[in-house]
Amino acid sequence: MTPTAGARPAVEVADVIREHGEAFVNKHGGWLTGTQRKALRDLAACRTAALGGHVEHCLDCGHDRIAYNSCRNRHCPKCQALARAHWLDRQTKHLLPVEYFHVVFTLPAALADLALANPRVLYDALFQAAAQTLRDAAANPKRLGAQIGMLLVLHTWGQNLHHHPHVHAVVTGGGLSCNAQGVVDASPRWLACRPGFFLPVRVLSRVFRGKYLARLRQAFDQGQLVFPGKLAALANAAAFARWLTPLCHQDWVVYAKRPFGGPEQVLKYLARYTHRVAISNQRLVSLADGRVTFRYKDYADDHRSKTMTLSAEEFLRRFVHHVLPKGFVKVRHYGLLAPRDRDARLALCRRLLLPATIPVPLSSDAGAAGSLTPARVPSCSQCGGHRLIARELPKAVVPLPPRSDSS
Repeated sequence: MTPTAGARPAVEVADVIREHGEAFVNKHGGWLTGTQRKALRDLAACRTAALGGHVEHCLDCGHDRIAYNSCRNRHCPKCQALARAHWLDRQTKHLLPVEYFHVVFTLPAALADLALANPRVLYDALFQAAAQTLRDAAANPKRLGAQIGMLLVLHTWGQNLHHHPHVHAVVTGGGLSCNAQGVVDASPRWLACRPGFFLPVRVLSRVFRGKYLARLRQAFDQGQLVFPGKLAALANAAAFARWLTPLCHQDWVVYAKRPFGGPEQVLKYLARYTHRVAISNQRLVSLADGRVTFRYKDYADDHRSKTMTLSAEEFLRRFVHHVLPKGFVKVRHYGLLAPRDRDARLALCRRLLLPATIPVPLSSDAGAAGSLTPARVPSCSQCGGHRLIARELPKAVVPLPPRSDSS
């Protein structure tokens, strides 16, 4: 049974860390990065006395409520709503009144261990190869002959928390006329895709494979890759080349989902996906006897909802694999949406497209996933009256609370 919206879940990722994080770090600390360790510390301390807070006082009934501060770690399931709302607010001015397409690029499973050992290099290559594939295919005069706009979002997980790196690409259904190298014409026209159809998936898959493997070979030649543990044999150039050979001949998974429609549908999607973490607290069912049970969707079995139980150690091992390197950007813009000169390019697109104004309202169901409206004035849980901050609470050097505590 899914927790009621707004209610505190019975179990949170932070609870697993508080109860089993110390044992996990003691056993696996040798391979944990500083960023992974920090994520575990931050999530465990989130909204506890360890981070300080404030006392809210009700002006009507006099009831006081303690509110502790959030950790603001981007991997924390509890700290994404506000960041998502601010980010979405900035995206509204970048949307165009056109159909949008959704394309997903996935790395083969054979690359999973190498990606875990070299996340910054391999994830960056995933972004670059996917963006270049879309750019080159769209610029091809036999396909569209246009420079398109692209927003790419990295996800590294599957529903069962296994390592499954892939990028979701949100792409404009058309673009500014350009040459085969993607350079926009001096006097460009807007060229639209066929309704409901973007580009051939088979073509995208083959181009993506070639571009990614070329970047991987370049990274090896430049000494950017490390090969710890069982990957040590691949440090030899001949062995690395042999290992890549099967990847050159297999099909790489690229698939196009149903088109979004207009900008409002894009915002709904972005509200759900851009600031998602590996697992939400709402998916956790129980934590007992050192084992974590959570819900997942089995895509191989007709998308049926199921539950999985893992030891707390295995749960945390899978979770930390999805902590991104420090400073790594997980949402990127390319083409018409690339930050440099973006406003001028989009203004030109709007003049060519007409109308001059672009309405991008969020409907009520989009707001449920990520509302752009300011937070409401806090109301008292006792009488419904207005609350205000009475005083600040300093950070406390105290043991983290057990799972039964709530605040």
